[in-house]
Amino acid sequence: MSNQLSTNVFKHALKQDAPLWGLWLGLPDTSCAEICGGSGFDWVLIDGEHASFDLTGIKYHLQALAPHPTSAIVRAEDGNPTLLKRLLDIGAQSLLVPMVNTAEQAQQVVQSVYYPPMGQRGIGSALARASQWNRIPNYLHQANEEICLLVQVETVEAIENIEAIAAVEGIDGIFIGPSDLSGSMGHIGNPGHPDVVAAIDHAIEVINRAGKAVGILSLNPTQAKGYVEQGVKFIGAGVDTLLLRQGAEGLVKTLKDKDSDTGTQVAAVANVY
Repeated sequence: MSNQLSTNVFKHALKQDAPLWGLWLGLPDTSCAEICGGSGFDWVLIDGEHASFDLTGIKYHLQALAPHPTSAIVRAEDGNPTLLKRLLDIGAQSLLVPMVNTAEQAQQVVQSVYYPPMGQRGIGSALARASQWNRIPNYLHQANEEICLLVQVETVEAIENIEAIAAVEGIDGIFIGPSDLSGSMGHIGNPGHPDVVAAIDHAIEVINRAGKAVGILSLNPTQAKGYVEQGVKFIGAGVDTLLLRQGAEGLVKTLKDKDSDTGTQVAAVANVY
């Protein structure tokens, strides 16, 4: 790695016009990260909330993705300040913090991820991969500029507080979680319910009006492109586990079905993560 602080391409791309397409990573083997990192996605997300990653596994994934043009986002398991500090120290520059329900929680996250004077991130750069163990000159003075902070809204409470959350300084983007939101609204497993759709549409409008980037997960390509028309900036359009499952099942079906076309068949999947 260079002894210069890496530019956060994803952070700067959020300010441009083109949508940013992404893929969820849940498989712990770094070979999968390397394959997906070279597949043309604008970003991939290492899921530290629901997948089986520990801190070392996330670091290995960041290392595997580093040679590729795809940007890496890390979803933390929660907003614990010590956890966020350690994720940043191992080299994450873009963080997604789940279950942010209030402006106060959003402000606490801001305090956790930025160095003073903007925040209160603890300083231990001599031990940090992010600073190349203090090889990067003036790392402490540059790091804040390349951090991209994303918070996830996925409950009724969060939607009720969306204007206040979107107004918090230091947040670059807000990611809407349709699956948990549908559960919170009493429609678990049905993010397409009209009430959930209306809540998502409202959140998109408010976040855009506040000047923040909007993100969402949508495994339906038609729906995903529709979100772009609504002003959604970064869209998670696939999950590595589902791509592997669908590809394997589709190939088996093609081979075993005597009436099947020879082309690859991909099993349909519900738009739920």
